[in-house]
Amino acid sequence: MASTPSHIDTLLLHSGIAEFNPKTQSAPVALPSMRTSTVRFANMQALDQAIAEKSRGERAATYGRAGMDTHAALEQVFCDLEGAQRAFLAPSGLSAITLAFLALLNTGDHVLVADCVYGPVRYLDKTVLGRLGIEVSYCRAEPQALEAQLRLNTRMLYIESPGSLLFEMLDIPALSEFARKHGLVLVDDNTWGAGYVYKPLHLGADVSVVAGTKYIGGHSDLMLGAVMAKDPDLVRRINETHYAMGYSISADDAWLALRGVRTLPLRMRQHAANALEICRYLAARPETLRLFHPAFPDDSGHALWKRDCQGSNGMLAVELALNEAQARRFVDSLQLFSIGYSWGGFESLTQLVEPSALAVHGYWQDGGADRSVVRLHIGLEAPQDLMADLDQAFQAARQ
Repeated sequence: MASTPSHIDTLLLHSGIAEFNPKTQSAPVALPSMRTSTVRFANMQALDQAIAEKSRGERAATYGRAGMDTHAALEQVFCDLEGAQRAFLAPSGLSAITLAFLALLNTGDHVLVADCVYGPVRYLDKTVLGRLGIEVSYCRAEPQALEAQLRLNTRMLYIESPGSLLFEMLDIPALSEFARKHGLVLVDDNTWGAGYVYKPLHLGADVSVVAGTKYIGGHSDLMLGAVMAKDPDLVRRINETHYAMGYSISADDAWLALRGVRTLPLRMRQHAANALEICRYLAARPETLRLFHPAFPDDSGHALWKRDCQGSNGMLAVELALNEAQARRFVDSLQLFSIGYSWGGFESLTQLVEPSALAVHGYWQDGGADRSVVRLHIGLEAPQDLMADLDQAFQAARQ
């Protein structure tokens, strides 16, 4: 009798394994990248069956845009990670966010959006949603604040937990209760947790969105998004819009994501361990005013993190007693940290957070000219080397 893996680590390691050739009884370890634009059928009955499956909302490849075995294997990975019924692939994290909004909202609808979400959501609102007659309100993702913003046409609550810049942990079970009470669809951007250390669908969210560009890929060499749901009606609505918008990813990117996800457990654990070491180092620095990393005991969201998460990652932000010029020198002086907007790869990255972005979060309302916030992604380098790099950058900042 074949054994069924019960642990997600085992499932991920055996995802996308190639089947044996019935003639040669041999196979490569990994499923090849199956590229195609056209899907061939042996006969009309086979085509009819595929069309019937597709009409029922099932996964059926009738054209290359949907992808074949490589894509299907990656979709199953996202379902396994998130506890979802279906996963829909998109060419980037932002396109996955766009898919969720356009699949679940109509002209005249209103959506509540947590003020801590990924910045480009506001650009999506400004350039697309507003033009389509979809109204958006931003506020703190707490039931009392959300209650004050409710309208008769509110249909969705969109959040990101932890938040995009300062990593605020949100109380998803409480927000789920609020959403159910008011008949709202709760959508969560779960890129931080990647479905591995944080499972919003288990906590009460209806839809999970992930930028697979980050920890799923893990090597900074692909763009990928995914939208997951388990409710049949939501799956149907997302499926229809996904098909209508023509979303597709390359088979090579799907293959790269399958390659990356097999080491996700090891990478996430090491990123998290390294980040905690850097947090302890920064906490002892005289320049540090505040740390933002929910797995760090001093973080304001630590209790929620302990309750809801199974681990952490390499993302943190630190408020430093450095003015803008000093903070820029600090960032420019780092040698092992590259300057970049992304994260989730093997490498360490840094970004000086603009005060205007912090103001959106309601942070620094009293000014803050003598302090700066730097966001760090702690990679897989030896922590002692990263700390030495931070040491010399602090010295340079004070010169």
